[in-house]
This record gives sequence, structure tokens and C-alpha cells, in this order.
Amino acid sequence: MKNRAMFWALAVAAPALLFAQPPARGGGPRGGGYRPPDGPAPKNPWGKPDFNGVWQRPYVPDVTRDGGPSQKGAGELPYTDWGKSEWENYHAEQGDYTGSCLPFGYMRSTNSPDPVQIVQTDTVMAFLWEQNTWFKSVPIDGRPHGKKVPTWFGDSVGHWEGDTLVIDTNNFNGLTKLDTAGHPHSNQLHMTERYTRTDAGHIGYEVTVEDPKTFTRPWKNTRVFTLRTDWEVLEYSCEENNKGLIEGRIKVPNYDAPKK
Repeated sequence: MKNRAMFWALAVAAPALLFAQPPARGGGPRGGGYRPPDGPAPKNPWGKPDFNGVWQRPYVPDVTRDGGPSQKGAGELPYTDWGKSEWENYHAEQGDYTGSCLPFGYMRSTNSPDPVQIVQTDTVMAFLWEQNTWFKSVPIDGRPHGKKVPTWFGDSVGHWEGDTLVIDTNNFNGLTKLDTAGHPHSNQLHMTERYTRTDAGHIGYEVTVEDPKTFTRPWKNTRVFTLRTDWEVLEYSCEENNKGLIEGRIKVPNYDAPKK
């Protein structure tokens, strides 16, 4: 049953990925021969690591599984009874929100296979995802969380621990999934990300997930991002598949259904 759900999750979320992929960009999976820059990690004039650039990230459709040397999965997730029920009763063919072009959410956007451009100043770090042309602006000057309405991407604030940027995110609306496979979370989700510029061509990334309604303990996923000096972020449009919606192949999720 779960394999069937995985198939439908990919079938629902993948068409835009398949048809919006740009031609080979001159290196890596989209054209061989690229070598990232060598040398030590660069720093900004104010003395902190410089994350500016276009970055290739590992595609993480399933946060529990490894993805080669650049991505370490979390293994079997430590579900609560509620979390296990949400996972076992998720079936994308019954209405995965991405099929309606609704926001993927923060972690699922970070998992996406398309490039992300990071734009950094001394007070703000912005993520410009090619996927669906979404973006997120994060203050990194050490300010606390504000009291805001819960959102798809959560409320993020950043601070420095030495040369590592730590981004803390809470206040999610609970309407998304963690990945394409459909691993669940609730509105109690709390993400802690750590960005470390290990050298001129790479970022070490670690995310810790806490959600006491869904999981009995925190768990982690680690990745390596690669700087792509030969790429740029391109236009990307997600359009609802109206024919698929009418004929029933894509269903809009029923967010008004009673919660367990």
C-alpha cells in the first residue's frame, strides 16, 4: 500500500519537475565536466562566511533514505501513535496538495532537485528556489521569533554560532508534508538548520526536526550543497492540471475534514 502511495506522490508532484526542467546547464547531472571552485571558504566584508551564489542540492524525495555521499537520511522515523496513523493513512492519489500547486512548505522546498540562489547581506539571508519561483527571506541578525499567523513556510530567524549559520523555524500551519513520500508533521513542527561553508565550493547542511505530536524524539538529516558558478535560476511556473482535476486523476486535499 505504501509503495502505491509513493507512486502516486511522485505522479502528482513530478509532472512539473519533468516538464519544467531546463536543458543541460553545463555540468553535473545536466551536463558533465563541471568542477566546483577550490580553496578556502570565502567571507563577507563583515567577517562571516559568504553563502551568496547558485547552489545544487541533493534531491531528497524521502527523508529516511540516504542519497549517495551527499545526503544522509534519518532512517526509520520515531513516530508517536498520531504520527504513525498519519503516515499509514496518507495516500497521495486521494489529494496531495502539490497537485494543486499549493506551497510545498519549507522542508519539502529544501528537498527539491532544482537550484536555489542564496542572496545574503549582514542582516538577511534570502532563498530563491527555482522550484515554483518560491522564496523565503530570513533575518540573521539574532532577533527572536515574532508573533505571526502560522504559515506554509513557518517563521524563521537566524543567528551565528562561530562560522555556522543556525536558522530556527517554527509556527507552521501543519498543512504540508516533509517530503514527496508523504512523511507527516503537525503544526508543532520545529526545524533547526545549520549551514557551514566548508570550502569555496560546498556547504555542509544539517537539519534537526522536532515535532512532539508526530515524533517521540528529534531526528536529523544531513546534506552537502555544491556551488554552481555555471548555473542560474530560471523561470518556473506551476499550473494546476485542470483536465486532471476534472477527470479525477488529481484531487484537491480536503483540509476541512475533521482532524483525528
